[in-house]
This record gives sequence, structure tokens and C-alpha cells, in this order.
Amino acid sequence: MSRRTPIIVATALVASLAGLPLAARAADALQAEETPAVADPQVKESSTGSYIVELDDAPVAEYGGDIPGLPATRVAPGGKLLKSAGQVVGYVQHLARERQEVLAKAPAVKKLYDYSYTYAGFAAQMSHDEAVKLAKSSGVKSVEPSELQHQDTVDTPRFLGLSGKGGAWQQAGGVDKAGDGVIIGVLDSGFVPERASFAPIKTSKTSDAIVAKKWKGTCQAGEEAPVACNNKVIGARYFDKGIGTRPIPEEYKSPRDYGGHGTHTASTAGGNHGVEMSVMGRDYGKGSGIAPHARLAIYKVLWAVDQSGGGSGTDADIVAGIDAAVADGVDVLNYSISGSGSTFVNATGLAFLRAARAGVFVATSAGNTGPEASTVGKNYPWVTTVANGTHDRDIQTTVTLGNGEAYTGAGIGSGLPSTPVVLAKDAGLAGANPANLLLCMPGTLDPAKVAGKIVVCDRGGNARVEKSLQVKNAGGVGMILVNITAGTLDADLHSVPTVHLDHVAAPEIKAYVGGTANPTATISAGTPVRVTAPKVASSSSRGPALAGNGDLLKPDVMAPGTNVLAATTAFSAAGGEYAFMSGTSMASPHIAGAAAVLKGKHPTWSPMAIKSALLTTGTDKDTSGKPIQNDSGSPGTPFGYGSGLVQPKKAMDPGLVYDSSYEDWTKFVCGSGQVPATHGLCANGKIDPSDLNYPTIAVGDLAGKQTVTRTVRNVGKLPEVYFPKVEGLKGFEVTVSPRILVTLPGRTATYKVTVENTGAPLEQYTFGKLTWKSSKHAVTSTVAIKPLTVKAPVQVSGTGTAGSLQVPITAGYTGTLNTTAVGLTAATVAEAALKNPGGVSFPTTNPAVNDHVAKFTVNVPAGTKHARFSTFDADYPAGTDIDVFVYRSGTTTLLGSSAGGSAEEEVNLPAPAGGSYDVYVDLFAGADEQAVKLNHWELLNAEGNLTVTPASQSVQVAAQTNVTASWAGLTAGTRYLGRLQYSDGADGSGSTIVRVDS
Repeated sequence: MSRRTPIIVATALVASLAGLPLAARAADALQAEETPAVADPQVKESSTGSYIVELDDAPVAEYGGDIPGLPATRVAPGGKLLKSAGQVVGYVQHLARERQEVLAKAPAVKKLYDYSYTYAGFAAQMSHDEAVKLAKSSGVKSVEPSELQHQDTVDTPRFLGLSGKGGAWQQAGGVDKAGDGVIIGVLDSGFVPERASFAPIKTSKTSDAIVAKKWKGTCQAGEEAPVACNNKVIGARYFDKGIGTRPIPEEYKSPRDYGGHGTHTASTAGGNHGVEMSVMGRDYGKGSGIAPHARLAIYKVLWAVDQSGGGSGTDADIVAGIDAAVADGVDVLNYSISGSGSTFVNATGLAFLRAARAGVFVATSAGNTGPEASTVGKNYPWVTTVANGTHDRDIQTTVTLGNGEAYTGAGIGSGLPSTPVVLAKDAGLAGANPANLLLCMPGTLDPAKVAGKIVVCDRGGNARVEKSLQVKNAGGVGMILVNITAGTLDADLHSVPTVHLDHVAAPEIKAYVGGTANPTATISAGTPVRVTAPKVASSSSRGPALAGNGDLLKPDVMAPGTNVLAATTAFSAAGGEYAFMSGTSMASPHIAGAAAVLKGKHPTWSPMAIKSALLTTGTDKDTSGKPIQNDSGSPGTPFGYGSGLVQPKKAMDPGLVYDSSYEDWTKFVCGSGQVPATHGLCANGKIDPSDLNYPTIAVGDLAGKQTVTRTVRNVGKLPEVYFPKVEGLKGFEVTVSPRILVTLPGRTATYKVTVENTGAPLEQYTFGKLTWKSSKHAVTSTVAIKPLTVKAPVQVSGTGTAGSLQVPITAGYTGTLNTTAVGLTAATVAEAALKNPGGVSFPTTNPAVNDHVAKFTVNVPAGTKHARFSTFDADYPAGTDIDVFVYRSGTTTLLGSSAGGSAEEEVNLPAPAGGSYDVYVDLFAGADEQAVKLNHWELLNAEGNLTVTPASQSVQVAAQTNVTASWAGLTAGTRYLGRLQYSDGADGSGSTIVRVDS
């Protein structure tokens, strides 16, 4: 089951991972390429055997009425999709006929779902040959594989300013009005209807009438452990045609949740207020969802696929869930599920595009693959992408060693008196893998050495809670879990009393236990404490976003996602009803709930107006008033926290909002270059992505000077006069025009911001803020600017043993541009025979060779300008899935990875240090036995076969010029790589990779 998105930089681009304390698996993402408009479209083979077929016709949400006899159904700005409307019913019938015509050409295809509202088409099971044939049929726009996606995984209302005097709830009219009349749809793993968080609520006739008018959904009880709905959870459905046969026997064929993730996210977003919550016998007081009076609609699209309870779902099921939710009438959607970080135009992204057009606010998790750069997923501008921050209530436990030294970490257990303690490495079974033993993996601990003792285990490799279960199974009575590198401390539900300690304490703990005769330790009971917050969780995925080339700031905003207490399943709560969970999965429903509260207060606001209010009122300060830090102690940046920690209290009255429409989003996508100019999304033209009317400003490719435009709307009741204030952005001259904005209620005003580099460091981001201030409001846009020496293509490609191509360049300065060539260097190809494809995620913190994983050690000479490690689809049979992981030899620090859903993988190391590198190649899926080929290049010197003209030329800032790259004398049938190096004669530089397949 292949899942992920290739990375073409030296960092792991992996989509969002489950925020469960039960699962620590690599996340799965999808890269769905837009099918080009050619006679023989390329269709990637699906690992699930299912495909999503897009028809030429538009979905209901965007159909413009161009078919005679069928009136337009597209949703007007500010409107809602009404599936019972006559024109909608008629057009849906038309789509049904179109589907039938297409399916008549492929009788062997087994249809799974019809899509009509946010996506026009269907999902079906078919062979790859059938998919290729169908893609060539008239009436079909594209066919893409339905891949497997995974889940991304109370005191927070007080921390966020929802409760209390003047809080967002009070501004909404009280707790019983917070989210009143608003429907939150939750796409996840289902729910447990018996939890108090989902009990019936007291409603008004007015609220009931509002909900009844827009709600067109249903309550699908299911076949096993059926569920019931009420006036709190007004709808529940499940989608399993894509996932197929029930993955594990314990899972329910109904909307009922098994693993616990969906119950947790739903109760966080909109669970009832005043619910008594206890964990492992300890009372944590009364908790609440963020929008306690909102109604909930549950869409089960994730299914427990193994005994850990971790949820996965196919794109076919997920798109069906989105389609149904929008047609049912939800106002808000929460999506704590993995997704691509490099594309705007996969099926899920397009479905969310139409959902937003239909007036639905979408909150999504940013992903749990941080802290590496460019790991953030779901970078669509029409959704709100949420980072994971800590909050100011922590559950701490102290371990006191026999020498009197005490260390405080995370833990919620009942504690343990003075007990013998042993290092996992000294408590292994004979023949146990030493690396796995350190991690307390299954089958490694020796009961004879562990019985009655506390075991010290390293974090990583397997789920945190699995480690304590292995300790318990071996007869141990406690665990000290230590971070090896900086990371979060998580208060999980463990099988034995546990304390989770940081990387600073780890060596001291190990030194005492390993160097002391008869060492002992005492673990205290978990205690709630107040701490400085927020901090950006290490696991939270970071920007800059790969999609959009840095011209869109992602993640958008941060919310509490670490040690969040909410309802869950008995499986996830060790027999209880509530549990602490961590991940961006837990952060996203905070934003979904906040959006519901705003929607209830301002029912006419668009999803983007709500998003703007949440972003422009965020804070980049912690509770001590200092700038937000990462949990490792390093300074935080907007690539970790976006616009900062959400502040719903201020968002209720933001003063001004930045709004955008479907036409704006399509122009953005067209301007991003992800679709050709002939694509339907380009019908309205294109814009520079930096000019999207977004609440933040990002320019990822500043060539000396650039002007961006923004429009704001006064959503207050009085006229206001605003003055701009620019902070940060050292080394730039920033001009805002006009210098005064006079705004009338309901009216808009437009301004321009010109940014010119006057000394900021080249080739790196600088951050700042633009705040429009009035006597009452402060409307803040986070700004991220990356000035380039030259703005040039990242890569250009050619073919043949001789040839040339022209490379366009825009200078970021005035002076002389020097261009030199490195390479072309022929690929070095290494081979290994592998077998028994793993089908499981590569353990990045514990890399090891096995029958489906090979290790190649590559020497990179000192002074190498660029190293690349690649595999190619063309070298393997269809259906082969290969993943590549690169480490510095002898270390477990991942330098780069590429884990897409095919054999086309690539890892780049710009300016690598000289020395040896270990490259692991994993045969994830494909034939039982086959040879794998690792191609690698180390670009060091000019080889005489690549020339560039002119070698030197005068350039003007922000003006375009060209250079011509020419090659000759190459060996046929060989893959070559080279690089053009640009220099301003000083510190400024840039480059373009040249790939030639001869």
C-alpha cells in the first residue's frame, strides 16, 4: 500500500502522521499529478486497486450553466450548496448519465462511489490497464490512484481565551451560544456515541430551525455496534468501499470508533461543556469542546488497520466523505488526516476547493514530520493548516534516582516507590538486535532481567505506549522513557508507571543506572502544573511549503496539540473514556471549533473571512510575553507557528478581514505553474501567488524588488482609520501605500506593499509583521521574504548526446552576473538484490538492512557542490514502490528522504560535507524479488561537456535575462547531471540543476 510524496530536497517530505499515543508510524501522503491533456495520458498504478475518475463536466459547486437546459448550480459568493434545489437535482442526474456513459466503456470496472457536489466523477476498482484505457475515453478529464492516507495525531478553552470574562464564549452570548446553529463535520475514524461529550443538548427553537433548514444528512447506524444520533450528533455515516475488507476483526462496520482518534478530534472541536474527565483514576475536572453548542456530523473514513489502533483510509473513501459532508450541509470540516505537501490539484485538494466555494470552512492538520524544513502538508490556500503547540497545563512526573538526583518530565500514572532499575541495553534476550533493544521493541526484553524492575527505554522506532507494554509483558513494573534528541514530552497512557524525560536528562540517567551497583529509582504520581506556553512541538511539520514555491506561508496558525485531554474509546483510554493525545491532529479541531464559534457569531462571514480573523489576531508571544520558542529551546519562526497561537477572543472582533474567492484561488493555482495554461482552472487567468489576497504575505523568490497587493474589508459597525506599522524585515526597505486606510463598515480598501532588498542576507528567509492599527483594532499580517541572487529555474532538463537550452534569469541586484558550469557528470549506478517487499514504513530513527532494504555507502568528495541520489520508474516493472533514505555514515540522523508512491525517488544534498553517506533503499512494494539500482551523482568540477554563454553579463535588479546551456560528447543511454552556478562576484549565489538523459 503505497502512500507518500517524493521529496526533492534534503529533507523528509512526509504527510501528516497520526496524533495518537498508540501509533508511531511513518505517515502516508499522496502525490496526485494532474493528467496532462495529451492523447496518451499517464496513469500511476494504484497500490489499493482503486482509482478516482474525474469527468470533464464540473461538479455541482462550480457548474456555470453552459449545457443547454441545465441551469447553473455553482455556489454564489456567501451562498450555500442546497442539494434539494431543482437545478441541483437536475444537474446531478446529468452527471449520473455522464458516469453511466463512461462506465459503459469499461464493463469490468467495479464502481465504489459517485461524486457530484465537490468532485464530478466516481471511484472504482479496476486494473491498471483498465485505468489507462479509461483515461483515454471521451468525457474523462483524469484518472488518479486512490492511495492510503493516515490520521495525523480540557483545559485549552481557558488557555485560548474562550472562557472567562470577555472571552469568545461570552462574546458569542454565553457557553450555550458558542457555535449555536453551526454544524461541524468531522472526517476521521468515527465516534463513541455514549460519551458525555456527545450527549443531547438544550437547544432553542431558533437554533433548531437554523439547523433543520440546512441539514440534509442522515444517521447511518451501521451493521456492527450500531450508533444512534441525537440533537448534538445530528448525523453519522461511514465509507469503507475503498478500504475494502475490514482490516482487523475488532473494527466496527459502522460509524462507531475503534481506535479513538475520531472521538478525540470530534469532542475537541465541538464536545459538550462541563464534562467530568478522569484518566487512570485521577480527576482532571470539567472539560469542554471549543464550540460546545455546535452540532456534530461524523464521517468515518479512517479504519484501524492493525492492533495499534492507528487509522488509515483511502482517497476514494475520503473524497466520498467530503462530497457527502458538503451536500449534507455542514458549515465546518475538520480533517486530521495526512495529505500531500507538494500539490494543489490532487482529488482531495480539489474536493476541498469546491467545499470552500460552497461556504465550508476547512481545518486541516499540518503534519507530524517536523522539525525538518518543508515538511508541512495540505498547503491549499482554501484550507486552514494548523501547527501543534504546547499549552500551559502540563502533567508532570518526577523520577528520583537512588543517588538523590531528581528529574522532572511528563507522566500521568500513579507513581512507584523505590524500585530496582535497569537499562534496556542490559536487559535483552540472547541474540536481540542491539538497536531494537534500546528502543524496547517487541521480542527484545528478557523477563529474567526485567521482572520487578523499572526499564530505561529510548524514544523512537515504535510507539511510546508499545514500549511500556513490552516492559509490562516482560514482567517490568515501570519505565523511564528518554528522548535521544530534542522533542516533546508526552503524557501517554502507559501500561506501567512511566516518566518521559528530555534529551538533556537522558545521559545522566544512563550514567547512573549503567555505572551503579544495584541502582534504584522512585517515580512520583503525575501532577498538573502551569508552564510557559506555547512552544512549537518538535514533531509539528514546518514550512516553507514546497507547493507554491514559498509564495504562501504555511502552516497558517498554531493551536494546542500536545497532551490534549478529550473523549476517546475504551481501547485508546486503557478501558476508560478520556485520554491525553498529542499531534497536529489534536491542534486542528481547536481551529475547527474556533471557526464554528465565529460562524455562530457572524453567520454571513465566508470561510476566508473567518480564517483571516483567526490569523490576523494570532500572537507570536508566549505566556511570559517573550517570543514563541521551539520545544527544543531554539527560537521559533513562522515556519513553525504560522501567524502564531490562535486567540479566538480577539478574532471575534478583528476589525478588518482579508477575503478571497474561488476565482482568486484558481488564479493562484494557475500562477503557481502546477497546471498548464490550458487547464480549466486557468479560465480566469493567473496571478503571482504572492498576490493572493491572503492574511499573510510571503515572497519566496524576491528578485531584488517586488510589490504585492492586498484588499481588506471593514467588518465592524463603525468607520475606522488605520495606520500601518512594519516590524522586523531587517535589510529591506518596505513601502506601504497608501499610508492611511479610511474604512467604512462593509466596504473594502486596497493597499500595496513594496519590498526591496537593501542588505538582507540572500538565499534565506527574513520574517516580520505588517500591522494596520486603528484606535480599536490591530490587524497583523505575518511576512516572510526570501531574497535571491537570481531568480532562476531549480532544474532544467534536456535529452540527447548533444544539445542546448535557454535558461531564463531575473537578477536580484544590479551589477555583473557570472555563470559557470559544473559537470555534466555521469550517474554512478549501484545495484542490490532485494526480496519480500516490506509494505511497512521504514524505521527512520533505527535504519537497518534486511531482505527488502539495502544499504549503499557512498563517498562524497570534499568540495562537492551538489549530491543527488535517485531511482527511476523506468528501471522497474509497473507497481514497484521504492523509498530512499540518506544518513551520514555511522549516524541515525536522517538527512533526506524520498518516500513516494512509485519507484521514482530523489534526494538532494546541496553543498554536502565531504565523507561517507549511507543510503538505504527500501523495496516497499512490487515483485517478490528484483534488483534495485541506486543512481548517484557528486557534482565537483567542470567536465568540459557542459558550457554556458554568456559567462559574464551586466544585469539590472528585477530585470530578466538569459543564459544558454550547451552540451556535447555524451555517451548514449546514460543519465547525466550538472549545475549552472550564478554569482554576483561577492557573497550572492544561486544555481540551476541541469539534467540530461542522453
